[in-house]
Amino acid sequence: MGMRKRFVGEVVSDAMDKTVVVRVERITEHPLYKKKIRKSVKFKAHDEHNMCSVGDKVLIEETRPLSKTKRWRVVALLEKARVRGGEEVDSAENHA
Repeated sequence: MGMRKRFVGEVVSDAMDKTVVVRVERITEHPLYKKKIRKSVKFKAHDEHNMCSVGDKVLIEETRPLSKTKRWRVVALLEKARVRGGEEVDSAENHA
């Protein structure tokens, strides 16, 4: 068996229970005009402990189908969001 795909993305929604929507961006080059284009795709990922919130940077990995649309799981929380609800998050709260 080959390795499972892994992507780094940003959480854009955490409204569901144990599920987050993660946007993964990539930069491609237009085949004719050679301009760099930013493309993104959204994945639903399983977040077992509901630890992710909007704006967090996460590592997701491909897995077996967990529901109709959920085929990814959160492997690691790489970076917490710096701003939550329009307010700066304290550094002491960020490391807790």
